[in-house]
Amino acid sequence: MNAARPFLPIARRIDGRASLVAAAVAFVLAGCATAPIGPSAPPTAPPLPRTAEPPPAPINLSGFPLPYRQGYADGCASVKGPERKDAERFGGDPNYRMGWQDGLALCRRK
Repeated sequence: MNAARPFLPIARRIDGRASLVAAAVAFVLAGCATAPIGPSAPPTAPPLPRTAEPPPAPINLSGFPLPYRQGYADGCASVKGPERKDAERFGGDPNYRMGWQDGLALCRRK
């Protein structure tokens, strides 16, 4: 038992350092938690109405159906400001979806 006593102060020093390190890590990690918790939705703007003719596009879209032209206008407008998308039409109308994706991609290039 006497042989184990010289190692007791070393064990106490190690435990003390470990708790100090753990406290320092907890303090540093607490400083990183400044962002709000929970999902945040990106800002959105209302899409064009289904019957509205969109503003003229920078490219010729005269041969495309109205839903494609509306999707293109909404996608292009999403590049310059808050996202403008009709989620219901995007999921169910392939012309609107393709127009929105094309408008977003082509207007980003400019």
